[in-house]
Amino acid sequence: QVQLVESGGGLVQPGGSLRLSCTASGITLNYYDIGWFRQGPEKEREGVSCMSSSGGSRYYADSVKGRFTISRDNAKNMVYLQMNSLKPEDTAVYYCATLSTTCGSRWYPGSWGQGTPVTVSS
Repeated sequence: QVQLVESGGGLVQPGGSLRLSCTASGITLNYYDIGWFRQGPEKEREGVSCMSSSGGSRYYADSVKGRFTISRDNAKNMVYLQMNSLKPEDTAVYYCATLSTTCGSRWYPGSWGQGTPVTVSS
């Protein structure tokens, strides 16, 4: 069965950086558009970023544009999210996902992992 495992979260000060990783098993990731979404306290699920299966197209939510970068390494069956200039409002559990849609301004997850928590606080 499909399994996605996120890692790399933790506690970071405002303005700091983190790099999240996602390892996929049970699927060949290069056939899927992939993305990251997050769920913060009292907040709705927010699609942070996504990338096409080939890596040629990317989308970022307005809230993270210029600060976050999504990438993938299909040979390693992994997905990454580089997060820079972190803000307290970025605090959330971050999930990587295969998409049930193509990557764009509106996308939906198909499968996702257990998440990795990110806390941005001084």
